[in-house]
Amino acid sequence: MSLVIASTRNAADEEARAEVDVLNSRLEKTTQLTKKIQASLGRLEDSGKSVRDVVGPLGDIDNVISAIEKLRQPADSKNDEEQIIRAGPDKIGLSNYLASMKRLNKSLADMKASNLRANQQTMTDLTRLVKFGNNLLESHFQKLVQGETPPKVEVLNFITKDKLFPVLSQDKFARLGLINAYMASSLRQTGVSISPQDSSVGKVYVDIRSPYLLSSLSNLATASVNTAKKKTLDAVYRAGANAIGSYATAMEGMFLAEYDNICNIFTRDEWGPLFQAVCQASIAELARTLRELNLHVKAHLNTDCFLAYEITEVMANLSGRIETRTGELKAALAAALKPVRETAKASFAEVLEETRRKAIGLQTLPPDGAPIPLVSEAMQRLQNMAEFLGAISGIMISIGDGGWRSSAMAKRAGDRAPSLASFDIGADGKEIFVNYCIDTIDTLLTTLSQKATALLRGKSTQGVFLGNCVVIIERMVRDSDLLPLLEPRMAMLDQWRKKATALYTDTCKDISTHLFDVIHTNRAQRPTSSQADSASILKGLSTKDRDSIKSKFQAFNTSFDEMVARHRTYSMEREVRQMFARAVQQMLEPLYNRFWDRYHEIDKGKGKHVKYDKSSIAAVFMSLY
Repeated sequence: MSLVIASTRNAADEEARAEVDVLNSRLEKTTQLTKKIQASLGRLEDSGKSVRDVVGPLGDIDNVISAIEKLRQPADSKNDEEQIIRAGPDKIGLSNYLASMKRLNKSLADMKASNLRANQQTMTDLTRLVKFGNNLLESHFQKLVQGETPPKVEVLNFITKDKLFPVLSQDKFARLGLINAYMASSLRQTGVSISPQDSSVGKVYVDIRSPYLLSSLSNLATASVNTAKKKTLDAVYRAGANAIGSYATAMEGMFLAEYDNICNIFTRDEWGPLFQAVCQASIAELARTLRELNLHVKAHLNTDCFLAYEITEVMANLSGRIETRTGELKAALAAALKPVRETAKASFAEVLEETRRKAIGLQTLPPDGAPIPLVSEAMQRLQNMAEFLGAISGIMISIGDGGWRSSAMAKRAGDRAPSLASFDIGADGKEIFVNYCIDTIDTLLTTLSQKATALLRGKSTQGVFLGNCVVIIERMVRDSDLLPLLEPRMAMLDQWRKKATALYTDTCKDISTHLFDVIHTNRAQRPTSSQADSASILKGLSTKDRDSIKSKFQAFNTSFDEMVARHRTYSMEREVRQMFARAVQQMLEPLYNRFWDRYHEIDKGKGKHVKYDKSSIAAVFMSLY
């Protein structure tokens, strides 16, 4: 039994030892394999380090591989995109076409962003394809704009019917805006800075729309010059007679319609430059037109200076409305207007000086004291100026109070532009114009009064002439727009009326001397005038005194009749005749009535010496009115 057990244990031990030997053998092989693996790992680490050193500038290996895969994609899909691009936006549709262009640009940008020199041919092909696509988009943009841009429109049809000028259709706005947005984005990616009007689509737009504006407005530019031509040399320009108002209205309508187009297509920062570029040719034509009109005004300044005022007002209003709406063109329009505005400013001094020269140059005056056309002409100019008070007020402020006087204007004429110091911030242009009118009237009357003294015989004739001038001036003020301006200052004419009356009634002094009696009577016996009657007074006179009274009556009759006769030969305005008749009556009638009361019994009613009684002489005075 025990032998059997021992034999069994020996067999088990042998088997265990055999397994240990197998395990030891395997462990030894594992150790050797581990060493080999460690050696291989060491070599692999060294190789990996070398690889990293080589490809380090390219970045992460995974990223490089990813980039390589991406670079292969455009090359693989280039043919598909090229088919879309070469077909054009008309066939493919603008949205699909732009999407394809964006994909091409993205692929090209990715390739350019890497430092690999691979796929150089693909980059070249993509660049060429993108350029071809951009050219087709520019052509499509041009086709859309050109399709809705006629050679010109008849602007009078719009302004006479108060219709809005046409703009591009809404669907064109959307498509043109998409193209511009894409082109602007592509340009920004290149890093190139370019003005909106010089960009590809901006230049296309300006090249199409600018000639459209110019050709549409050209007829009114021509009309403005033609309507300034004078049919009658001395005809005075009337407000609205020139086409400049219609020209400005049409220009405003077309410019603002164009601004709406630009705002619907381009981005905010592009509006101003593009608007100015589109309008530039039309404003250049406007400037040329205004230069021609300015030459015309200068050649006919006395009669057509009002055209300069009208142009100034029309253009100032146009500039203000466009600037309010767009914030643009103020400087360009001001530059175009400058020659006319300078002429308008200088006209006040020149017209006033011309009036003075004409008055000084008079060689004769009407011998009957009749007024001369120069007075009406001068006042007509002031009346016409008042019609353009809006423009004139601004001009008056710029030249300053008294700036129309020759020395002041000559000084200012040497300046290219008035300095800030030349402006009175609180100045009232209307009040300055009133001062100009008063200066004109005073200069006219002063000069004519001097000429009357030199050229007319007799103070009464001089008085008639001066009185006529004063009355015509006053009448033309009261019957015009000058009245509300000058009425507070009309008292200045009183001094001239008084001077005219004094000249005319100077002869009354001589006549009145015949009505003064120096009769020596007993003071104690002499009754007062109120108590005396003619018969009793005459009783107290000596024969010599009675003869003197007779002579005085006769002398009075002669001089009075001569004065009445002359009065009726003078050419007087109705107001002047009444003014002088009243003055003569007030001077002579009281004296005559007193004299008649005292001495009318000198010829006992026979009328030999006493020609007029109180009622008959009163009738004569009334006939003078």
